[in-house]
Amino acid sequence: MDRKTFLKRSLSGIGAFGALSFMNILEASQAGSNSQKILKFKIRDVETYLHPSALWVKVITEEGVSGWGEADHDNKEVIATIIHKLAKPILLGNDPFESEYLWHQIFYKGEDLGLSGALTGALAGIDNALWDLKGKLLDMPVYKLLGGNRVEKIKVYGSYGIGEGNKRKPPEECAKIAADFVSKGYDTVKLRMQLRVLGRNPEPELTLDYTKKVREAIGDDITLFVDFNNGYTSGKALGLIMKLYEFYNVQLVEEPVHYRDYVGLKKITALSPIRIAAGEHDFNRIDFRELILQGNPDVLNLDIIKGGGISEMKKVASLALAFEKEVMCHNARPTLASAATLQLVASIFNPARIQEFGGRREELGQGEFFQNELKFDQGYLFIPQNPGLGLIPDEKQMAKIRYKL
Repeated sequence: MDRKTFLKRSLSGIGAFGALSFMNILEASQAGSNSQKILKFKIRDVETYLHPSALWVKVITEEGVSGWGEADHDNKEVIATIIHKLAKPILLGNDPFESEYLWHQIFYKGEDLGLSGALTGALAGIDNALWDLKGKLLDMPVYKLLGGNRVEKIKVYGSYGIGEGNKRKPPEECAKIAADFVSKGYDTVKLRMQLRVLGRNPEPELTLDYTKKVREAIGDDITLFVDFNNGYTSGKALGLIMKLYEFYNVQLVEEPVHYRDYVGLKKITALSPIRIAAGEHDFNRIDFRELILQGNPDVLNLDIIKGGGISEMKKVASLALAFEKEVMCHNARPTLASAATLQLVASIFNPARIQEFGGRREELGQGEFFQNELKFDQGYLFIPQNPGLGLIPDEKQMAKIRYKL
């Protein structure tokens, strides 16, 4: 590529990049082997934005280009405080292209917080924002920076929960939701029981009744998954799995037992006639190593906004590949979480043929904070081709929810 073409492509994707950045690119195109010394950027600031259903992170460079990521949405104020108090001082003044170094600095300097949970939820927002930033600086979608696997679109399944407590939907309403997914082109639906550990082994039993109504609504040709959400002990879970397989042709059950009950999970996986998925509550490569060695589920669920972000989940996907495990990402959020998930899935060799997507979820009210949206058509999400993660935040709307300590 000649110098003129390089400059044209670089500047067209970045937009109002600023005079300093223009000179960086110009000098880099002339400097040959010295270009890596010139193309060095610095992080100037890190900001967080608290939405009722999301925590978004913005990493800003001195050159004026910003990257956006999504962090864990549970306990948002706690996660945001970790970002500001622990991560931000480590990031400021550093090169965003040294994200591997920065990730591990934050991870191990914050290890007393626990290597899973709040720390990795905070790291996820930072890491995803850094990948978005690097993509914008290089005018490329993130999946190509990660080593694209020639994927144009990804089949997704409709995922939804029955609700909890007094917000629990009746079986008939859940059946209608499943049928609505099918009418939009989905050929697979997942019913999430949302029992959690606190609602374990419910009386009266719920899962069979809900599954029966959903199966009747969607017909026999639609693939049906059921997520137990840690809702049963191993003996109870196995009995239900046998009935779901025999009577309702369920093809996958997710998190049948407590996410740390590896002994129970291994027993279920060995005896189940259908695939077992787990990993939604495993947030780093160490967690997943133990999950594979001790629990041995058929499918691994990776969460891009809880598990340390794209960088760590890319490592976990490679670990899964070594053990011949498929990756089926856990994803219940429709904007930057979905965009980052798509970028990851499009860069790995072992994704499951279908991935989770709960739809646009307009009830969450996130769409108004972005200028564009992910392309969905007949059960497929298309990989964003814009630089970075692919979504463009509405900065004016975002300013209304900026979080300051």
